[in-house]
Amino acid sequence: MIELQKNGVYLVNGKIAETNAMPKEQARENTMAYQILRAHDKSADKSKMNITFDALASHDITYVGIIQTARASGLEKFPLPYAMTNCHNSLCAVGGTINEDDHVFGLSAAKKYGGVYVPANLAVIHQYVREALTTCGGMVLGSDSHTRYGALGTMGVGEGGPELVKQLLKNTYDIPSPEVVLVYLTGAPKKGVGPHDVAISLVKAVFESGFVKNKVLEFVGPGVESLSVDFRNGIDIMTTETTCLSSIWTTDEKVQAYYAAHGRADQFKKLQPGEVAYYDSMITIDLSKIDAMIALPFHPSNAYTIKELCENPYDILAKVEKDGKELFGSQIDFRLTDKIVDGKIYVNQGVIAGCAGGLYENLSLAASILKSASIGDSYFGLNVYAASQPVNLALTQSGAIETLMKAGAIIKPCFCGPCFGAGDVPSNNGLSIRHTTRNFPNREGSKPGQGQIASVALMDARSIAATAANKGFLKAATDVDFDDAVPAYEYDSSIYERRIYKGYGKADASAELKLGPNITDWPKMYALEENMLLELAAVIKDPVTTTDELIPSGETSSYRSNPLKLAEFTLSRRIPEYVGLAKAVQQQENERHEGKEPAKVMAALAQVGDASALIKNTAFGSCVYANRPGDGSAREQAASCQKVLGGYANIAIEYATKRYRSNCINWGIIPFTIDADASFDYAQGDYVFVPQIREAIETGKEDIPAKVITKDGVKDILLHVKGLTDDEKEIILRGCLMNYYAARNK
Repeated sequence: MIELQKNGVYLVNGKIAETNAMPKEQARENTMAYQILRAHDKSADKSKMNITFDALASHDITYVGIIQTARASGLEKFPLPYAMTNCHNSLCAVGGTINEDDHVFGLSAAKKYGGVYVPANLAVIHQYVREALTTCGGMVLGSDSHTRYGALGTMGVGEGGPELVKQLLKNTYDIPSPEVVLVYLTGAPKKGVGPHDVAISLVKAVFESGFVKNKVLEFVGPGVESLSVDFRNGIDIMTTETTCLSSIWTTDEKVQAYYAAHGRADQFKKLQPGEVAYYDSMITIDLSKIDAMIALPFHPSNAYTIKELCENPYDILAKVEKDGKELFGSQIDFRLTDKIVDGKIYVNQGVIAGCAGGLYENLSLAASILKSASIGDSYFGLNVYAASQPVNLALTQSGAIETLMKAGAIIKPCFCGPCFGAGDVPSNNGLSIRHTTRNFPNREGSKPGQGQIASVALMDARSIAATAANKGFLKAATDVDFDDAVPAYEYDSSIYERRIYKGYGKADASAELKLGPNITDWPKMYALEENMLLELAAVIKDPVTTTDELIPSGETSSYRSNPLKLAEFTLSRRIPEYVGLAKAVQQQENERHEGKEPAKVMAALAQVGDASALIKNTAFGSCVYANRPGDGSAREQAASCQKVLGGYANIAIEYATKRYRSNCINWGIIPFTIDADASFDYAQGDYVFVPQIREAIETGKEDIPAKVITKDGVKDILLHVKGLTDDEKEIILRGCLMNYYAARNK
């Protein structure tokens, strides 16, 4: 079904070859990925890239912070198209006026700086970019982790807000030249198998080993032509869950027809590798052997075929149940085996939504499966969100919406909520099956700290519809008969023409920014001092820590434009005491800046030197230790909230994603690592003293001796800070990206 090959391969005129006379470095330049990257690269060093993008995209829990940061750094106008969609806080259900205040701010910023503003519920971010901003051979940077448009010939990269700030200030996105992984597709999917089945299978195959981490996936092969554009988009959006950097697909007449249908025929061009292209590794996918899949809690890689789950439900669900109890502890009564009824698995909810699920083809086929069916009047319910109003209109005109409604589905507006915990939260201990992007712990919106727990399993829209037709009892779409012909899609641009503000190139400096009372500026952040004393405010030994755990989604989204209020939620669903501990550390650091000598700080410093001398040039901040933090969302708030609370560093074995490490750096948080075989048996409340840290960062020293101060004495530890660019060093030295730009603009 899916095979991984670690060794490099050549693609010669579309055929796989193990060797070729062309040097690897030269042949790698002939990949589609490198053709596009080099066209956007300003670096003279082939081993490093300084990328400028063609367009930017953000949604309404990120664009306020981005614009406020850029504004504080000297922004005058947007130098490239910047689309601001309103698809995350569009329910306006939490926080009084503050959600709509953010939307008003977004429109006023589009008028002032020359941006594109997409009103609430008109489109989810990635569908709008697909329809309006992609170009074959182009690159888009988004402040959302699922910024992926490779199937349309556009390399999308999802990063934290500060990376968009850099682009708005005409700076570059700096990365080591990435490896490229060939994803070679053969065959064609069987009836009932959809894009989520392929995507979940791919994530299962590569995630745990880190096979494609920070690499570019390049999709080619005869299997590509068997897939519709919607099908390709559905696979591509999920490549984020593999932890790859970006993705790109070969383009053909189907992609050409997509651009033409959206009134942008001039943005199409044929993309394919050169005659001889070299790839650092390879994934082979036989589409004909992919089965209907289900990704069980608590990760898209925790995947099984629906068939094997239905044949052995107790053992498989009991294993997930055990994992959940280890994760949440004994205070939460987490159960999954109680979903087994007379040998069958009963689920409580189905959701098809957003950039992955709410596509025209997915919903058309869901309607076909549910034709003349009923989801029943028991606990199971089905909620459907189209990805954009043009898609919604086309589904209405084709009759699909009518069919879904008659079956009992509830049709809802374009909204990303079910994907990040702000919509359709299941009942306590409920199980929801969703064609959305993630099923991390608490991602569905439950609050274990308040005794609540629910969970999500990912499935394709087709099998969700089959389960709905089976009145909530799990069923694969491959086991039902339905008409799989999809009516032709007719895109109507008038919806956008009448509502979207398209201000690129029309900046009006006299326009007033409309700032609601919740929209606040960032607090003062200090430059890095000579030494650093860190108190471990959180020690997390989980294999992976997601950004959802670092700063939860859901109701917190309403406070994303208020750094101080948002910071109150930091690690709240994982380590509830963290905020109080971090604030106590911050208070002592504030006292130190006032010339005082806080007793706790003095006592710790006394164990490593002359406390009276060290207190003058030793910053005191909180620190989070986690084995592998940062999997998941691009949200920079996972780092900025730590900094707002006085966080000065993180310590990890490795960082799960480049974007989280970049977010830490951009907020002046030093991303320390330790060796994988180094014992980290230290506890919350211990201290780490890092002498001469400023000099180490300035000189590029990557191995930094430090001391851990515990109740049992002082121990040595070796910290690492690998591969900082000159700009990253300067950002850390200045204290954060804003300070860095402020200094440059003096």
